[in-house]
Amino acid sequence: MKKIMTLTCCTSLFFAGAAAAQSSLPADMVGTKASQAVEEKKLPVAAAATQSGVTIYGIADMGFAAESGGAAGHVRKLTSGVASGSRLGFRGTEVIGDGLSAFFLLEMGVGLDTGASQQGGLTFGRQSYVGLMGDFGSVSAGRQYTPYYLITLAIDPFLGGFGGNSTNLVPYTAASGRLENQIRYTSPKYSGIRIDLAYGFGETAGSNSPNSQYDGNITYEDGPLFLGVAYHHKDNNLSSLTNIDSAKQTIFGATYNFGFLKAHAGYGIDKGVNSSPLRNTTNPYKSLVAPTASTDSTDLVLGVSVPFGASTVLGSFVQKNDKTVRNQDATQWGVGYMYAFSKRTDVYTGYAKINNKRGAGYTVGSVIETGSGDSAFQLGLRHRF
Repeated sequence: MKKIMTLTCCTSLFFAGAAAAQSSLPADMVGTKASQAVEEKKLPVAAAATQSGVTIYGIADMGFAAESGGAAGHVRKLTSGVASGSRLGFRGTEVIGDGLSAFFLLEMGVGLDTGASQQGGLTFGRQSYVGLMGDFGSVSAGRQYTPYYLITLAIDPFLGGFGGNSTNLVPYTAASGRLENQIRYTSPKYSGIRIDLAYGFGETAGSNSPNSQYDGNITYEDGPLFLGVAYHHKDNNLSSLTNIDSAKQTIFGATYNFGFLKAHAGYGIDKGVNSSPLRNTTNPYKSLVAPTASTDSTDLVLGVSVPFGASTVLGSFVQKNDKTVRNQDATQWGVGYMYAFSKRTDVYTGYAKINNKRGAGYTVGSVIETGSGDSAFQLGLRHRF
């Protein structure tokens, strides 16, 4: 009985802490149920890190998707993780003393439509890390989101979900924005400024450089204004293959909350091999020459989120400018709508369309799936616990 009461108490403290932190989120849709998920990604610590205990949490997201435009024809399906990836997580903290706390997080992705594990079948494929937190900030080690990826969320009113998510065209830094074997440092906020740094070990025998990655962002928050810049570098060399050009990505982002409307904007620069990998690599339109990932491109994201009552309307425009000789550009526009039944449950719908040029092969996906064609309609239900 004592353990059950402790768990319940810590769960309540977590939700209270998450709600209190919403006003400082750089990449959320303030006033919607997406804000809690963003805060979990933003820092590798629990919102109620001053309390000792373990919290069980999760998201159950199930939706209908109608995809069109692919070579295989129309696809109609029931799918899990359209707006948010369905998950089950365990978060724990321990107050050690003298301002120091230990924390951990284990988070697994679950496909509600089949019951299968997501993220390639990894048990805790969404995140798994342990760390220490104090007045110095926090240091964590394990499989985590990259600081670069958090800026891509900040500029996206869809938060990487729905068909209108910017990541259909804007590249991740690693698989779904996560980096394994990562050490990450997040500073406290000083005068609105926060620094987030990460290094991913390549774990190649005989050398530290091959397959290693380093990543970082600097953000500034002042009331309704958020500014951020991030850089990611990946060493593409392998123990048996060297002199490969590294991937170098830079992104600038800004949001401003006018109250009745939140504006989002971002601009990215991608150079080198693997700097802009294709999210869908299956040649979905069966082109005679399969689409090729760009090694020199820029990205533009413009978007808005408009809250009113229990509703939120979303809209965005995304552009990929391929500067290689192939010139495989693409543009995307998307719209979405969410209605909150309560603090934890909402329904959502959305539509997005991509215009591929000169053999580009981008597809409209969701937060979990890459999609099969150049347009998609989605309708779903999301519950947090």
